[in-house]
Amino acid sequence: MEGELQTSTDNRAGERNRWAIAPANSNGGETSVVDTDNGGSLMPSPRADGEAGMGTPPYVYAIGQIEPRFPTLSAEKEFAQATGRAETAGLSDRRALHVVLSQRENRYLARQLCWVLTIESLDTYILHPRDPADLDLLVAAVRPMARPTDADVVIGVRGHIVPPDQCNGLMVPIVAFDQIYSFDVDALIKSIPRPKEISAKDFAAGAEELFYRIMQIADNAGATDEHRAVNYLAVRYPAIYATAAEAFGRNCSLTAVEVRPSPLSGTRRIVEVIFSFTNRQTDVTEKFFTRVDVTEEYPFLVTKISPYYDR
Repeated sequence: MEGELQTSTDNRAGERNRWAIAPANSNGGETSVVDTDNGGSLMPSPRADGEAGMGTPPYVYAIGQIEPRFPTLSAEKEFAQATGRAETAGLSDRRALHVVLSQRENRYLARQLCWVLTIESLDTYILHPRDPADLDLLVAAVRPMARPTDADVVIGVRGHIVPPDQCNGLMVPIVAFDQIYSFDVDALIKSIPRPKEISAKDFAAGAEELFYRIMQIADNAGATDEHRAVNYLAVRYPAIYATAAEAFGRNCSLTAVEVRPSPLSGTRRIVEVIFSFTNRQTDVTEKFFTRVDVTEEYPFLVTKISPYYDR
């Protein structure tokens, strides 16, 4: 049928066509990309800027909270029967959910669920593992007791919007993920090296404020180069927290977090993340920046944090 999903089966000379092109449909639909390493999952054609179009895949590096949802009434009833067979006496609903999904014989239920990533309490993505073995990462994200400080980092490739019949009416993009990190924000902050001259209490307060300020950046769904860069720094580069804590110690406020294309960008996409701190008494602003390479799925640090001077 014209416009149907197509995959490449040309593996001559041991080569594999990872991204196969499916033609646009006759009513003007967009050309799509088929990820042949993901069982033929439909991915939107990416552009060079990371959005839909031709180029590299539309990567995602998002921070939110993973929630399991029942896609159908029958799946919910089947889960209820499995719960009835498990030893859940005295457990809260959340702990019972964790116990049932953690049992290997109930793994078929985990495959039936919709796994939704919420960001700032908004349903943002439906998660699919690129490797079926990574279903364990989703199950591990269901804590026995949910807390507001729970956080999940999802790294993957954004796909098409799911039809309403696949997840009980929810229509958001799919993310085929390669990695998930699940952690507690308090534990993250405690693991960050603290400057000796700053007390543990002051450092924890400053680090926590910076983390949540990054989370609350407008429309931060982790899908643009800018948001992927700041999300990467928030969970993988502890020096930004030390810089913020030292600025707070100098009686400064964090007044802006900006992301700009770097002049060093050539064949690779490099951005500069700039943190602005303004003195509460003098209104003098000092800036610090770091460079992050966001060309491929996994961002990485290019330049360590240092003072920034407006050009």
